[in-house]
Amino acid sequence: MIRLSAGMVFAGAACLAQTQGLTFEEYQPKSTLVVPQNPKTKAKFPFIDVHGHPRDMLSDAKLPQLLKEMDALNMKAMVNLDGRSGDQLKNTVARLKVKAPGRFVVFANLDFANIDDPQWGPKAAAKLEQDAKNGASGLKIYKNLGMDLKDTKGQRIKVDDPRFDPVWDMAGKMKIPVLIHTAEPAIFFQPVDKTNERWLELTQFPSRRRPADKYPSWETIMGEQQRMFKKHRKTNFINAHLGWLGNNLGELGRLMDEIPNMYTEIGAVLAELGRQPRFARQWFIRYQDRVMFGKDIYAPTEYHTYFRVLETADEYFDYYRRRHAFWQMYGMDLPDEVLKKLYYKNAEKLIPGFNGGK
Repeated sequence: MIRLSAGMVFAGAACLAQTQGLTFEEYQPKSTLVVPQNPKTKAKFPFIDVHGHPRDMLSDAKLPQLLKEMDALNMKAMVNLDGRSGDQLKNTVARLKVKAPGRFVVFANLDFANIDDPQWGPKAAAKLEQDAKNGASGLKIYKNLGMDLKDTKGQRIKVDDPRFDPVWDMAGKMKIPVLIHTAEPAIFFQPVDKTNERWLELTQFPSRRRPADKYPSWETIMGEQQRMFKKHRKTNFINAHLGWLGNNLGELGRLMDEIPNMYTEIGAVLAELGRQPRFARQWFIRYQDRVMFGKDIYAPTEYHTYFRVLETADEYFDYYRRRHAFWQMYGMDLPDEVLKKLYYKNAEKLIPGFNGGK
């Protein structure tokens, strides 16, 4: 009897696919499973997207279309995380209040120029204070902090670098949250081999790889972030993308218990939730006061998959982007009160500038 290993079967299948002009990347089988289907194109309750990058959609020419799309999704409001600072932020806030009252709040951003100046921290904090007075509802920190941001000596600037302490303290003083994107999914820091479940994405987009010869470990960067959260207990932090722990909700829950000033959101990590619906449902019920809705990349039809995972008990349906997940999704069927908190109540409590929800 000849026994075929999994590798031999895979190699044989790959050869057959190649002879038929089909590559692994192109293989997208259609499921033959017949189960109840409850697709969603509109959220059950009005929702706030706390992780928004509408960018050029906020121009006077494109804003009406954006508002129309938001209404169709039942999106009550969106956080514009790219507000910058100074006059640009002030003008954006003022314009949106006139053009789309109640539909957007704006977060400020930091300017890292002259970061080696001993007074950079106090100056950045003073600028944030003025931005908050000019209408900024929060501060957004991009992923370059901790990974690619370097000082004039070429040294990586750590997430818990003390130069940022005055900034975090000012956010706490002004009662505005800091939404911070730190690092990338842990799997991006691992070898891109046959065991890497994001192999397809990292093969198609090699710039997303975080090799050890260029970056510190994921554990190092995220450890810096968590120490910073603990050091600044009077400041509320929104740990973007479930802190890249959507695949380890038990650990995320432990951190939530340990760091009461840490909140989180679900932008770009829905694929992790949709493959563990039972445990994820339990987790969302337990931490229902600390999690908010976020999407990240604005693409109207992709919200539909979010609604279906969050609201229904559907089984085995497609995710919207195969390179994030070659697996299928399952619905969590969250209770209405948990949905309301996720969709808008938690954001309204944490982020200034929103009106009361429905």
